[in-house]
Amino acid sequence: MSTSTSGAIIRTAVTSESIRIEKLRSEALRSDSGAVITFSGDVRNHDGGREVLSLDYEAHPTAGEILAEVAQEVAVEFSLQALIIEHRYGSLAIGDTALGVVAAAAHRAEAFNGAIAAVDRVKERLPIWKHQFFADGTDEWVNSA
Repeated sequence: MSTSTSGAIIRTAVTSESIRIEKLRSEALRSDSGAVITFSGDVRNHDGGREVLSLDYEAHPTAGEILAEVAQEVAVEFSLQALIIEHRYGSLAIGDTALGVVAAAAHRAEAFNGAIAAVDRVKERLPIWKHQFFADGTDEWVNSA
């Protein structure tokens, strides 16, 4: 776990291990936080009207550095007291968590807005690609997580 110069708890990981939201939440808890927001981006069983069977995520070697930059930016911008972000790579099944975000702040607006910004920026900037496999035998690459 790392701490920013503002004293915020900031931790990120690009991992092949399962993401457990309650574990991330427990890491972010602070006695001075009045709001803790959790987000779990889970693999769903459909996309674009097609049934998804599974998917693979591939991460560029710089993904960890970029994720840490995003977390630091968001934590400062929204005065977060804690921000934990994890993104999976490798093979995921339906229902697995691909992206976990926990944002803690003194007040709900900062926590909600920080969590939304973290998710949006990860989707925009993280060099992770999704390869979806469909029930009809086709597959598709998506250029962002």
